[in-house]
This record gives sequence, C-alpha cells and structure tokens, in this order.
Amino acid sequence: MNWREYITVDPEICHGKACITSTRIMVSVILDNLAAGLTTDGIVHSYPSLTSEAVEAAIAYAAELAR
Repeated sequence: MNWREYITVDPEICHGKACITSTRIMVSVILDNLAAGLTTDGIVHSYPSLTSEAVEAAIAYAAELAR
C-alpha cells in the first residue's frame, strides 16, 4: 500500500492537515472513527467519497508516522 497515492497535505486545504486526495476528509477523522470502533465499511458508508483503499491508506500513513 502506497499511502502517497491517497493522501495529500496542502496548506490551502484544511489548514495543511493530511487529507484524502480530492476531498476535505482528514486522515485524523478516519483514525478517530476507527478508534471509536467503526469498521472500514461503516466509515465508507458515512463518507461516500471514500474508498476502502483510502481508509487503508490512512492507517498506513499513521503507521509510518508512528515509526
């Protein structure tokens, strides 16, 4: 999984927070939803512009930051 294909950081969008490309959905929102117990399918259902691959990319991005 190459998260760089799904996540961008642009100072003009969401104050430079990491977002899913072509959306204003921040990676932190996805991670908060996962931490609250939502499944990938539940998150995609709540945010129809997301894909399951985008959710996986958010997890991969967080893992890389944690390293």
